[in-house]
Order: sequence, then structure tokens, then C-alpha cells
Amino acid sequence: MSELDPIAVEVVTERLIAVVREMRATMIRAAYSVTITEMKDFSCALFDGEGRLVAQSREDLPVHVVPMPWTVEAILETYDGDVHPGDVFLMNDAYRGGTHLNDVTMLYPIFEDGAAVFFAANRSHWDDVGGMAPGSMSGLATEILQEGVRIPPIRIHERGVPNRAALDLLFNNMRVPENRKGDFRAMLSTCRVAERRVREILDRHRLETVVACVDRDVERTESRTRERIRALPDGTYHAEDYLEFYHDGVFDPVLLRLALTVENDTVRIDFSGSSEQVAGVVNASLAVSAAGAVIALKAFLDPEDPINQGIFAPLAFTAAPGTVVNATPPVPCGAHAEIRRRTITLTAAALAAALPERMAGDMQGTSNHTLIGGVDDRTGRNYVFYEVPVGGSGGFAEHDGSSVFGTVDWADNQPILPVEAIETHFPLEVVREEIRADSCGHGRRRGGLGLRLEIRSLGRRATFSLVSDRAIVPPFGVLGGASGAPNAYAIRSGNGEIAALATPGKASGVPLSRDDVVVAHTAGGGGYGAPREREPELVAADVADGFLSVAVARDVYGVVVSDAGDLDAGATETLRTAARPDWRELAVVGEDESCVGDLGRHRMFRVHPRTAAERDLRDDDLVEALGDVPVPLRGWVRADGEMPTDSVSLDSWGQRQLRVAEGSPVRLRLLRRRDVQDPPLAGGPPPET
Repeated sequence: MSELDPIAVEVVTERLIAVVREMRATMIRAAYSVTITEMKDFSCALFDGEGRLVAQSREDLPVHVVPMPWTVEAILETYDGDVHPGDVFLMNDAYRGGTHLNDVTMLYPIFEDGAAVFFAANRSHWDDVGGMAPGSMSGLATEILQEGVRIPPIRIHERGVPNRAALDLLFNNMRVPENRKGDFRAMLSTCRVAERRVREILDRHRLETVVACVDRDVERTESRTRERIRALPDGTYHAEDYLEFYHDGVFDPVLLRLALTVENDTVRIDFSGSSEQVAGVVNASLAVSAAGAVIALKAFLDPEDPINQGIFAPLAFTAAPGTVVNATPPVPCGAHAEIRRRTITLTAAALAAALPERMAGDMQGTSNHTLIGGVDDRTGRNYVFYEVPVGGSGGFAEHDGSSVFGTVDWADNQPILPVEAIETHFPLEVVREEIRADSCGHGRRRGGLGLRLEIRSLGRRATFSLVSDRAIVPPFGVLGGASGAPNAYAIRSGNGEIAALATPGKASGVPLSRDDVVVAHTAGGGGYGAPREREPELVAADVADGFLSVAVARDVYGVVVSDAGDLDAGATETLRTAARPDWRELAVVGEDESCVGDLGRHRMFRVHPRTAAERDLRDDDLVEALGDVPVPLRGWVRADGEMPTDSVSLDSWGQRQLRVAEGSPVRLRLLRRRDVQDPPLAGGPPPET
């Protein structure tokens, strides 16, 4: 063909994106479930005949779209050479490119001249796919069979004929099947809209030109991504973090590690050193784990342009099978959002050594999958309510973090459902929905604030389940900024008694009686910079707005204000001059391995008992260490008489992450005091009480 017209490339590219946007609009109008029509928890995309991602809209969720190439690859491998006009494929397998089992993907081939030249894809959250708890997500699941029906790549329509037996089998094993059927039909409608619009594009521009335009668009995305990578300093950057896991009466956090290597125009992400998979809701597929890294890199390097297959070419991912970041059967995978959020965090934390000026405090770090289900006394029918209460994002150099805000991986997802929709569709009452005061990570630029949400059950019987995280290990601050407040859920009974969850952040089928209230306090974002560097006028304004209490303004920021937010400049100057730092410097003592655990792994900072006493640290207190990078390293305290005084143990990984060496000073700060009611920390002797 003649030289490709650049205007044609733009026209075809934007028309394909417009197809996806129309798919999205169709889904919102046609779907049955509130999760899709109000929360918009679904995404659409177009793939070419080779299975390459070629179009998504700006509204589609990165959480869905970025892992979708793995799903499409699994379907096309299963039906290699056996795809026909009228075929429709369905899949939710969390081990083969799915996310969690609730996210069901439909793939619909579009033919031209006897060949599949495009595939329309729709990934939608189905409110229930079976399993042990209404909503299919259980914070205490131990195997994937408890999370619902696992759908391998199946041909649900063959040459235009629906597989009624397979559809009946699926829907008969799901709660509220009429909604599942309605959402399935809506998904099919979006794909048929895509087929019609793609045919119009092919008729207008001819197949050869459209394919050439797609190739050019993918090539320029790859070229642009490589150019942005070349601007990064070559090197390997490290980060580690945790997901919270309980078993056998102990708290046994699992460890996630990431080594990010920049070499010329490529990035390699290596998850080696992450914990082995466990029988708990802290595992996900490599597609999900890699998606978090892609989302973070896209946000850092090229936030403006839509994603297509070109972004993946310069990236490589490594993770051992059978680990929490590359799960294999039969472990549960309901924590896909928590793993993804953590690999976003890890990627950003690793890049902090290369791009310190771009770093922000950590986001809320969890999706807070909140589920209430039962029988609606008004209708006698089952219901499943699903909400994902949001928290704060991190502060950054130019501004405070956003409060009660969807994070970078959610796009057009609307995580705060309208009260009217909740109370119309479910036997529930929204008692309270407000910003959670004092929940931000304090700093020169504070993190965003979390949410306080209270939902009352109006039925005789219901159950509550929760999959979340950051209830023990909070979102971190950077450059001396404080951590955001952790998540906290509880049940307030009709008589006013409040019961915290036995396993913070995790619940499964907790019984609710009439007038019981689920109380959610979501995490704030991490702070940026030292709190006492914040302008007193901004602190006073936060007090006046009800975001900060007078006590926090005084004790954390060193700012004296009245209840109305009136600033006392003289008293503030005096208080700040007399302030003592909350950091304590210690010298690094190397050791072979600092991490212990039972099924999981977590870091222990060993210090001499005298050093611990002088700094008011006790066994199993959660602390963080700061070295020569903006992001802290978290772990738990253990007094050890064999350690030198005024020192702390740190293995080679920890030294690489903090960019320190034997004898270097690091600063240590208390994050969370161990409570006598806490379950024991795995992997060590019980602490003194």
C-alpha cells in the first residue's frame, strides 16, 4: 500500500476508541446490577486478530484492562484455530489472566473475509458467582472453591447458538441469578454494538488500512514508552511491603518484594523473594501483580495517552509460580485488588530512589470489599449488596492528597454509591457517610482523609463479609511524612455495643440482626514531608473545616489554634521551637536474614534491650526505618541482648532498599504499639506482656 496517511492513523485510532466508549454507554444502560449501572465496575476493550490490545477508553478501569491481554491469550490458546463467526467465549479463571472470580470476561470475535480481525471484550463484576458467602468474596476463604464458580475459557455461544446447559449450570450456582442473566445479556449487547461499529469502520477505510493504522498506533506507543524509560537512571531499585494474613490464631503477614531494573529502554520487574502462596485471601495471579506495576509505570512515565499493547513490549516480569504474586490452584484469589494496590505501591516506592521529586505518600492501599447479603423481607428474595468505601491518596510536593477518592487504578469506577440507590434496591439504611477527621497521614503536604461510613441492616437476618487490608500496617508517608490512619471495621449492635472484627480487615459471613450497623473507617493517604514544616495557616484552615482536631494540630503539627480555627502565631512559634523529633537514629548492623514467619514472612528489627527502653520500644511494636530514599522500610521490634547498643539489624535486602551500608545511620520511628488483645505475631517467642 502507499505511505500511511498520519491523519488516517488518528481517525482510525479515535474511531476504535469511540467504539469502546459506545460499548461502555450501552452497558450502563442495559445492565441489571447496581454495581454496573451506578458503580460502573466493568470495562470494555478491543483486541486485534492477533490478540493485541488496540483500544480502550479513558473511562475504562486499568484494573480490568491491563490484565486483560493475559485473559485473551488464554482463550485464544485454548481455541487455537477453532474460532468461528457467532462464537462467544466466557472466562473468569483467576489463575489464567482473570482478576477475581467476580470479574467475568466475555470475548466476541469480529470476522472479515473469513478471518477474525478484531475481538470485542467486556469484563464486568458480577455481584455473586457462588461460594461460601453472599457476594462470593470472603476475607477468611482458604481455597478458591469457596470463592465461587471458576470458569475456564469456554465457548458459551457456538456459531450463534447459546450453550443452554452451560449457562444453566453457571446461573444455578449463583445468588440472584436474574441479575446475572441480565448482566450477561448486557455484555453480549455491548459486543454486538462493537461488531456493528467495527464493520462500519472497515467499510469506510478498508481492512488493509485499518490494520496498518493499528500497527502504527501500537508501534508509536511502544516507541514513546521506551523513550520515557530511557530518561530514567539505569540501575536496580528495591521495595518490600506486606499483606495482612491470619491463621491458627496468629498474625502472619505475607511479604511482597519487587526489584525494578532499568536498563537502557527496558524495565524488568522481579518479584523474587515474595512469600509462598498461602491458604488465605492474600494471593493473585501474575497478570494482576504485573498489572499493578504497569499502572504505576504508566502513571509515572506517560499518564496522558491511552493504553494499548505497545506499552507491554519494553516490560518483563518474573515471579516464581506458587507465590502470593503468581498463585496456582487451589489458593483463593479474592485479594486481587489488594495485591494490585501493593504492587502499584512497590513500583512507586522502588522508583522513589530514581525519581525522588515525583514521589507521593502511599494511597489507602485496599479496595475494602464490603458485602452484605441475605433475604429481603419485603420481597422474600435474595439480595447481595457490594460497596468499596474509598480512603485518602498520598500527599505530594505540590499539594495535599485527595480525600475519599478513587485511586489511580479505578478510572471511572464510582466507589461511593448514591444513598438513594442503596436504600431503594436493598433493605439497608445509610446512617452516616462523612470524612473521617484526623485520618490523614500528617506532613508538610498531608495525605487525603478517609471515610466514615455506617450502614444499618433493616432485615431480620443478613451476613457481612469483608476483604480489605491496611488495618495493621498503614499507608506510609514519605520524606518524614506520617502514615495514614489504618482501616478499621466494626459491628455496632442494636443496643449500641461495638464489636471489632476478630481478624482486622477480614470477615466472612458475620451474622447481622435487625438494626445492626456495619461501621467502616477507611484509611487515609500517607503524608509528604515533616508535619511541622506545614504552613500554620493551612493547619488552622484544616481545623476550621473539621479535617483536623485541635489536639492533632497542637501535638503533631505544633500549631496552636482555637476550636474555630483561629491561629495563635506566637504560641505556635514557641511550641515548634521546643518540639522534639520523633525519629531516633541507630547504626546499621548487618545480618544474613531479617525476615521470619510461619506461613508468611515479615521483617524483624533487632535492637538491644537498653536501646529499646530508651526509645520506648517493645517487642512486636510496628516501626519504620528511613535511610537515604524517601520511602520507609517497615518491620517489628525484637529486643536482643546480643545486639550492640544504639544499633539496629538490617539484612542485605533492607540495606539495598534504604541505600545504606553497615554502620550507616538510619532513623527509626514507632508506628503502632502492640496491644495485649492483638493476636500473637508469628515466627518468634511471645512478647512480654
